Amino acid sequence: MSDPSNLDNDDKSNQAAILAQALPYMQRYEHKTIVIKYGGHAMGDPELGRAFAQDVALLKQSGVNPVVVHGGGPQIGQMLEKMGIESKFEGGLRVTDAKTVEIVEMVLAGSINKEIVAMINAEGEWAIGLCGKDGNMVFAEKARKTVMDPDSNIERILDLGYVGEPVEIDRTLLDLLAKSEMIPVIAPVAPGRDGHTYNINADTFAGAIAGSLSARRLLFLTDVPGVLDKSGNLIPELTISEAEALIRDGTVSGGMIPKVETCIAALKRGVQAVVILNGKVAHSVLIELFTEHGAGTLIRHDSA
Repeated sequence: MSDPSNLDNDDKSNQAAILAQALPYMQRYEHKTIVIKYGGHAMGDPELGRAFAQDVALLKQSGVNPVVVHGGGPQIGQMLEKMGIESKFEGGLRVTDAKTVEIVEMVLAGSINKEIVAMINAEGEWAIGLCGKDGNMVFAEKARKTVMDPDSNIERILDLGYVGEPVEIDRTLLDLLAKSEMIPVIAPVAPGRDGHTYNINADTFAGAIAGSLSARRLLFLTDVPGVLDKSGNLIPELTISEAEALIRDGTVSGGMIPKVETCIAALKRGVQAVVILNGKVAHSVLIELFTEHGAGTLIRHDSA
């Protein structure tokens, strides 16, 4: 941090202006829950990782209750390759057999989770690593995905193995942590009532957690600036109805469709607003929450 005695008057004025702009937003989110889904390229860049950890630490210091949910698809793929386990895909989705789910849990709930915890702790806060198994926080069921066979034009059900969907959320542990000084960092792995362990899409998992907590904001850190219009310009804000219309008319396409659909599902679960923003921009979390114009696309409920 800069020594104020070494700043000239212009620098001091700039800092005062920044603080004056940020203060109302900091007060808006005081004692509110912010769920952040951390993934994408930001996870593989040490400098961006440190900036993210600083953002999370500052949120906690500002009286916000941050909850981090993380992914780790590339790291899982690298570990499977290292272990000589071939990755199989159905309809573009990874099939998770018994051997694969062991690796998934080891990577997500182990190495990645603890790395994020260590980064936040290095910024002077107390983070704690968890997964859906801890405190019976999340129970999952086997995910059922259907695809259209291009030859027969008949839908078929994909068997993705131990890929799950969250169906039960118990917020007891998270409520206890919210009253403490600890920041939960959660891996998207959960048990099923059938005794199996399930790998859950991190976006879906974050949406379920945020909904159960009635989060003020759910932030998806991605590799793109947000939702773009047909000219490639960022759309700063959308309602659920407007987002659904953009999917129908093809403006939202490809990999952005499931992202926006997950945002809508989270809103319907009880999240106040969801933001898709670029995790490759340092301090994008603070820019989104503590500045007037934000950093991505905010999706909110339709007006009453």
